[in-house]
Amino acid sequence: PCQSFSLVGKQRGLEDTRGTLFYEYARLVSEIRPKVFIYENVKALLSNDDGKTWDTVTRVFTDLDYTWKHMVLNAKDFGIPQNRPRIYIVLWRADLNLEKFDYPKPTHEKTRVGQILERGNLEKYTISDKLWEGFERRKKRNEEKGNGFSYSVFNADSSYTSALLRRYYKDGHEILISQKEKKPRKLTPREAANLQGFPRNFKLPLSTSSAYQQFGNSVAVPLVDKVAEQIVNQILSK
Repeated sequence: PCQSFSLVGKQRGLEDTRGTLFYEYARLVSEIRPKVFIYENVKALLSNDDGKTWDTVTRVFTDLDYTWKHMVLNAKDFGIPQNRPRIYIVLWRADLNLEKFDYPKPTHEKTRVGQILERGNLEKYTISDKLWEGFERRKKRNEEKGNGFSYSVFNADSSYTSALLRRYYKDGHEILISQKEKKPRKLTPREAANLQGFPRNFKLPLSTSSAYQQFGNSVAVPLVDKVAEQIVNQILSK
């Protein structure tokens, strides 16, 4: 889980119980010994605890007798209208004698938020007057303090949105969609799936709250697909 390393969290890193799951991940790798594995997390993993977390992560991976290479990749550079920079670490077993691994190159396709939006009656997703007023108050209060909360509103012609997060189910202020003569609205669950690049026929969870949490926790599918393609071509096919 990324919350223990995220800039929007408390950044307790490996002290957080969610962060300590990293060691379980490493234990499973040591027992299964796959040829290749991928580790993905928020970019802040590199700087958490003044770099000490990153030192620990890389030391554990090296001790597993794997060679590795990391790179920060952003979903918006791969045809997905979402600003989602994440660190990807591809690791391969030392006995494969592979000297290098090349990550996929960004496609830099032009994106727009309109490509993931639904049509029809979406009134149920419109922000209530009370919630909107609360957003405005919190924004003003934090602007006066010079920090903190703000909301983000996008439209169909926006190039991309903010990153979709697990907490989106709470109030959706990170990604709001403008509406003519109405308060802005939240993404629908299907739009959240679209924003992560899931197939249009992907079956959604029955619970709207669960859908937001699951897609917020997910990876950007087309980007991971590109990474996996490079793994097959450069490592598994050798």
